[in-house]
Amino acid sequence: MNLYFRLLLLWMRLRRRKALEIWDTAATPFRVMPNDLDPLGHMTNGRYLTIMDLGRIDLMMRSGFWAKMKEQGWYPVVAGQTITYRKSLRPWQMFELRTRVLGFDERWGYIEQTFCVGDTVYAQAFVRTRFLKRSGGSVEHDELEKLAGGFPPDLQVPEWLLQWTAATRINAVK
Repeated sequence: MNLYFRLLLLWMRLRRRKALEIWDTAATPFRVMPNDLDPLGHMTNGRYLTIMDLGRIDLMMRSGFWAKMKEQGWYPVVAGQTITYRKSLRPWQMFELRTRVLGFDERWGYIEQTFCVGDTVYAQAFVRTRFLKRSGGSVEHDELEKLAGGFPPDLQVPEWLLQWTAATRINAVK
C-alpha cells in the first residue's frame, strides 16, 4: 500500500515540479517511513527497489515520455538490476533518488539510480530495461529512438555494465 500512497503523492506534486527532458536527471525527494524499515531499524533492501520504480516513473512523467509511451500502447519492464548499499537510511530521514538514462545496447536500455542525502551516496543501482507492446512483442530501438526524438550521441553504457548483462543472462531451459 505504501507504493500507492507514494505514487499518488508523486502524481499530485507533478504540476509543481520542473519539467524535464528524458535525458535529464530526475531528483525525486523521499522520506524513510516506519513501514520502510526492517527489524534492524533501517530501510529494508526491498524498499529501495520499490522506490526505484517511483524514480523511473517520475523521470518518465516529468519528461512527458510516459504519456507518449502510453499512446503507443507500450510499457516498461525491468529485466535486471544490481544495487550496492553504502550507508543505511534511518527512520524519518530525508533522501533524494537521482534517476538518469545511461544509454542503450542492441537490446536493452540502462538506467542509473542513486540514493543520496546531500552529496553523500547511500546506495547506487543500475537497471536493465526493455519496453514491451501491449499488443505483444518488444519495442525495437529504432521505434524507441523515434518516440524519444533521437538518442543523444554522448550516451554511453559502461563496459562493465555490458559485461554484467552478458554474465547474468538466463539461458532457456531445454
